[in-house]
Amino acid sequence: MKSFIEYYRNVHEKVVDISQRKKQAKRMAKLAKSSSFQAKKKRTMMKVRNSAKLLVVAKKQTLITFKKKLFPDYNDMSLPQKVKADQIIMQKYGAKIDKVAKKLAKKLKAKESERVASLKSSEAEK
Repeated sequence: MKSFIEYYRNVHEKVVDISQRKKQAKRMAKLAKSSSFQAKKKRTMMKVRNSAKLLVVAKKQTLITFKKKLFPDYNDMSLPQKVKADQIIMQKYGAKIDKVAKKLAKKLKAKESERVASLKSSEAEK
């Protein structure tokens, strides 16, 4: 059986062209509105995430902070500019991003049980 990291690498290292990416975005936007998907997301958030998933979350957060720091107008850029910016960031700061993400993952892991407990208590109040 594949681990989460192996699955994640296979999914995210696969090259997808722009039209396919737009098609996926439309499909996921439609799916995200469905009540079954909302319930699934809610159930998933009530569980403690394993260290592999926390590392993925930490890497995404770290990447966002680097993008904001190096390219403040990243959200206003066109798609080709974003691709170029991402390449520059990964080329220059890829190792540093991984290092910072590992530290952030440790912090997230320490707070994970607290996050789940607060979600469950807020759910119990409703």
